[in-house]
Amino acid sequence: MLDTTTVRTDWTREEAEKIYNQPFMDLLYQAHTVHRAHFDPNQVQRSKLLSIKTGGCAEDCAYCSQSARNGAKLSASKLIEVERVIAEARKAKEGGATRYCMGAAWRSPKDRDMAALEAMIAGVKDLGMETCMTLGMLDDNQVFRLRDAGLDYYNHNIDTSERYYSEIITTRTFADRIDTLNRVREAGMKVCAGGIVGMGEQQMDRIDMLVSLATLDEHPDSVPVNMLIPIADTPLADVEKLDPIEFVRTCALARILMPKSHVRLSAGRTDMTEEMQAMCFFVGANSIFVGDTLLTADNPEEDKDGQLFAKLGIQAMAVGCDASK
Repeated sequence: MLDTTTVRTDWTREEAEKIYNQPFMDLLYQAHTVHRAHFDPNQVQRSKLLSIKTGGCAEDCAYCSQSARNGAKLSASKLIEVERVIAEARKAKEGGATRYCMGAAWRSPKDRDMAALEAMIAGVKDLGMETCMTLGMLDDNQVFRLRDAGLDYYNHNIDTSERYYSEIITTRTFADRIDTLNRVREAGMKVCAGGIVGMGEQQMDRIDMLVSLATLDEHPDSVPVNMLIPIADTPLADVEKLDPIEFVRTCALARILMPKSHVRLSAGRTDMTEEMQAMCFFVGANSIFVGDTLLTADNPEEDKDGQLFAKLGIQAMAVGCDASK
């Protein structure tokens, strides 16, 4: 009998591979059963993402237009004003977003920027929204300052499997990513960590990426599953697109391995049909970004999401809503 209640952190690659490669209809059933045991299947969290500092990043992530190393022609900008961030957050809340995510294209933040980041966190929280930031690697002092400012979530994706990692990024290691996640969790903040699929990796890399997250001491509270958006002039500009069924299988495995985490259907939705997105929601994806941009990439406009939600009978999840059962 399927166990839908136990949360495990001792998954093996062999177990995960067996789940991933089972007949598709059985996988859909298993993932939806697990999802329904922990969440209202007709609710999806709506988050908004704002780039608070764009371009000029010292990392060489092969998928990213913000890297100063990989050939993309995106000019660098300075950290934007606190008042603008809060104004944009207010608009996002009026549009139905409950979580506000702020991202900066840095290897790691500078100490001179911390006061502004703390003010952004305080201002967004005053609006009654959950706060999330992605700022690269953090030292202990930065982690504690963000925590004390009231940051709810810290996003730091592991991107891919440990085996494939050096094919995508060479300026930091897979272990660096895990170290930052551990610092954040140990400080008492919630972790948001996922990855990107469709970067030319093998099926086993997608499985291993999720097993790496599902075997942390605690599962991430949010697990973004991104479909690569090929960007001109980056090393992955011409990579072959991932089969949609493979993407759905990845979302389903994330739900089964991490039953109480929010699984976020993130980048790449502009290239997904309504049917593909609906299937992802069915297998357990229950969070999206709203608005027409994700940092520097396109995202479906809010009216399109609203139309899709209406067709599917999906409602927006309330602030602070985690597992419903």
